[in-house]
Amino acid sequence: MKYLIVLGDGMADEPIAELGGRTPLEAADTPFMDQIAREGAMGLLKTVPDGYQPGSDIANLGVLGYDVKTCYTGRGALEAASMGINLGPADMAYRCNLVTITDGVMTDFSAGHISSPEGAALLEALNDELRKTDRYKTAVFYPGVSYRNLMVMPGGGGVESTPPHDIVDQKIEEWLPKGPDQDLILSLMEISSRVFDKHPVNKERIAAGKKPVTHIWPWSSGKRPEISRFSERWGISAGMISAVDLLNGIAQYAGMEIIRVPGATGFLDTDYNAKARYAIEALKRLDFLYLHVEAPDEAGHMGDLKEKILAIERVDAMLGVIMQNFDGRIAVLPDHPTPIRVKTHTMEPVPFAIRGIKTDGCTRFSEKEAASGGFGSMKGTDLLPLLLSE
Repeated sequence: MKYLIVLGDGMADEPIAELGGRTPLEAADTPFMDQIAREGAMGLLKTVPDGYQPGSDIANLGVLGYDVKTCYTGRGALEAASMGINLGPADMAYRCNLVTITDGVMTDFSAGHISSPEGAALLEALNDELRKTDRYKTAVFYPGVSYRNLMVMPGGGGVESTPPHDIVDQKIEEWLPKGPDQDLILSLMEISSRVFDKHPVNKERIAAGKKPVTHIWPWSSGKRPEISRFSERWGISAGMISAVDLLNGIAQYAGMEIIRVPGATGFLDTDYNAKARYAIEALKRLDFLYLHVEAPDEAGHMGDLKEKILAIERVDAMLGVIMQNFDGRIAVLPDHPTPIRVKTHTMEPVPFAIRGIKTDGCTRFSEKEAASGGFGSMKGTDLLPLLLSE
């Protein structure tokens, strides 16, 4: 038996008046997700345990069967693994967004979805500036994909921080980092503002009518986690397809094969067809594949209803291509809701469907159908054992 999880990040939502009280999942044309629901069974999955923030790190670890209470230290450490950064035992890693702050307000958590080369140039200039001062030269910034970057601080104590996508259009003052490293982090944010303000990248962006990058925003600090290898735990080979460092970092620690797909961007313009092709080939040699698509989540953060529905439909079309070439067991689900109304993640359970275990009479893949599905309500860590069950 072979197994596939297709995870559309942030697909779940709330009823929207503009859609006649339907959710984006209900409004989207999703014949292949609906087919999974009809040929299988549905349920609701609580992917984020009480007491945790509804982030993709927490949710996806749970979907992959890992108990975050024993293995989670912070998002930064997971992304470091994907970027090939070997953290020492005392190293503190931070996820580090490039953001736009205007008059003290977080106006864009992604600095207009800055390109990766632009972000790399800005961080190179910041690293050069920090090397001039003993207090700051131990902090190192690593460029990632677009606005998603990393900061590593040897011997850091961490801070309590807020994801920038949670505070769009809000004053940042009350959300600034607090904790052991707060003075150092605030100083680094101020230095980044001075470096970025005079950098040619920003001058070119402003001239082109694009949003400038005004600051770094470090968040979700953590040290190297202890995550068991997927193959040893479940006795099967496994792979990951994602354009997001977070997911690939989880895969790195779990010993899963990381499958890089040309044209996969982690944004609305990702190459869905390429992801489908690479998934089909991967499933010829692997027992299990985790296929993650970020686009619905990005549309949710943007508050763009049209783009969210389109992203869901593109995930569905990608699934359809795979289904024509794969007859194993398939699960489809989001990791968390990213409602258009709030533009950030929420805690509500998400719908899931599995083809290949039983049927329950559900006909459409949606939040409402899942509430009456045959699998009932489950916690996130229960999904993988169910999918792999005989």
